This record gives sequence, structure tokens and C-alpha cells, in this order.
Amino acid sequence: MQRRAFTPRPHWRAQCEQLGFTFHSIDGTYWDESAAYEFSLEQIDTLESASEDLHQRCLEAVDWIIRHEHFAPFALPPRARELIVDSWQRQEPSLYGRFDFSWDGSGAPKLLEYNADTPTGLLEASVVQWFWLQDVLPQADQFNSLHEQLIERWRALDPGGPVHFAALAGHEEDTGNALYLLDTAHQAGLATDYLPIERIGFDAARRCFVDDGGQPIRHCFKLYPWEWLLEDEFAAHVAASGVRFLEPAWKLLLSCKALLPILWQLFPDHPNLLPASFSDDLPLPKVRKPLYSREGENILIIGVEGTIASDGPHEQAPCIWQACAPLPNFAGNYPVLGCWMVGERAAGLGIREDGGPITRDSSRFVPHFFRNA
Repeated sequence: MQRRAFTPRPHWRAQCEQLGFTFHSIDGTYWDESAAYEFSLEQIDTLESASEDLHQRCLEAVDWIIRHEHFAPFALPPRARELIVDSWQRQEPSLYGRFDFSWDGSGAPKLLEYNADTPTGLLEASVVQWFWLQDVLPQADQFNSLHEQLIERWRALDPGGPVHFAALAGHEEDTGNALYLLDTAHQAGLATDYLPIERIGFDAARRCFVDDGGQPIRHCFKLYPWEWLLEDEFAAHVAASGVRFLEPAWKLLLSCKALLPILWQLFPDHPNLLPASFSDDLPLPKVRKPLYSREGENILIIGVEGTIASDGPHEQAPCIWQACAPLPNFAGNYPVLGCWMVGERAAGLGIREDGGPITRDSSRFVPHFFRNA
């Protein structure tokens, strides 16, 4: 795994925007094609097999949590348990997810967390970096079958009726990711519609959620975390409404960092897992992570030479502890490898890098490639 310097394409901004990637420069520099990471085919195979194996271990963990009613570590409201159990017992399908690894290309990739509910960075991982590759390195290849696999997955999931897509109004990145997924569903032949999540209403007479035209919402892809949804005014109506969400409620267990100590308990010494605990009993170096923090909020890294901390709103929230797998350092650039799952299959790689060992919302997306020979 090597970080290579490249000259950005002269008209890369316009080329990105033609693909619907309008938030390429959000908060300054986000899409960064002045560098790219090079892998070997063997390294790509390692990431692919690690992702698919961990996904199966995660499904086993969900089954174990539900069978043993082991919900307390997740700090969830009571109504969440019913939704999780019902969605699991109905075998409600999943669309996608993203494993985040720390890895420098040698040894075993180490799982940092599973973004299983509302992962973003999809449009840039799927379409944008592929077009970069065709323009800059057409002779190379990329760990990237995301677009094709998403279309194939939508065909398998087709509910036979409209699928509504929803994200927060005014959030360009979330909207862009949701609209990209809507496009893949449309290409798969599904009936689709989009609306901001704030405009979803509840019809008390019909006991169903409705769009802004009064049409019932039966199937909904929501780029909106389950833990937020469960705190909303209409959360009490979800179970009786019959709406089927992507991602399903059982994915909440996988997106919460309480999963990490449970995985370690169930699969100790798994090569891709780090020791993790609900107690501060791990040796140095170690990391404290709030259960539901996002984008590097309130992370605390404690090492023998001191501590590194990030701010955020979760300072007093329940947390877990995880052994520290330091991110590789390429001249002050710290990459996190995001391996995408579509259904049960690994489908691609997206790399975000930051200027420090905690990956924040200020991180940059950097493309990757590998050579077949």
C-alpha cells in the first residue's frame, strides 16, 4: 500500500458535478485527487475476504444479541427492542454497509467500526473515483463494483411498489448520497420518489406514514440514523404503520459501537478484530468511543506518550473501549480504509484521510487503484 502523488485533472470540478457530485469541496477540500493509494491484487483480496467474513460474524452477533436479549449495552429506548426483534424475525433485508479498517497493507486489517445504518461516501466511492481512474490510469483497476452490485441488489429487493427515499433537508452530502441510491434503484426498474425526511407525515386515520402528496409510504430508504428516528415525535407509530425501512431496524445493533466488545467476546482473537471492552480495563494504547458518536466526535486515544481527544456532543454519553490500531501515517496523512458491503458481498473501497489520527468530518476522500500485473 503506497500513497502516490498525481496532478489533478484540469477540469475535475466540472467533471465531478456532471456525475452529481456537487459537494466535492465541502468545508474546503473534500475530494482530493492530488494523491491516490496503490494496492496489490493480493491486498485487495485480503480486504474483500476480511469484509465478507466480518459481515457474517456480525450477523451471528445480531442473532446472539436477540436470542439472549442482550440489549442493555446499547442504551436504547424500550420501543427499539420490539422493532429490532420484529425486523430480524421477519428477515428484513439489508442494502449496504461500510466497514472501516486501519491497515497499511501488511498483516491483517483491523476493524475500527461498522457503519451499518447510514454510511455516506458512496457516490464518490462508486462513480466518482471510477471516472477518475478511467481518465488518469485507464490501464489500472480498482476495487469497485459498487454501482453494478447496487443495481443487482435493488432488483433482488424490489417490493413491487414505490420506494421512497428520504434524507435531511439542506444537507447536501446526505441528499447527494440518497439521490445516488435512488438512481441505482431507478436503473434497476423500481418505482422511486424522493422527499426530505422532515416532510414525511403521519395519517392517523389510516395509521400510515405519507409523503407530501398524501400517498402512503410502505417502503422507505432513509439516510437518517435509527437512534435519531427513535427519539422523534412519530417514533411511537413506526411499529403499527407497517412501513419497511432500509436499513432495517436490526442494523441499529451493528451501527452501535456496543457491537465491538460483543464481537470480541464471541470471536476472541479473530484476526480482524481488536480487543474491546465496556470497562476501562485494556492496556495502553487504547481508544474510548461513545456508542453513537459520528465523524470522530468525542474520541479519546490514550497512549504511553499522552492523549489525543476530539470534541463533540457525546462527552457524557455511554462509551466502549477498544485497543488502538494506529492509522498508517503517510507524511502526515492518515487514511481509513472503508470497505463497502452490498447485501452479503464486498463491493468496493473508499479511502478517507485526515491530518491526524482521528478521522473527522474534515477528512478528504482520496481515490485508489491496483495493477493486475
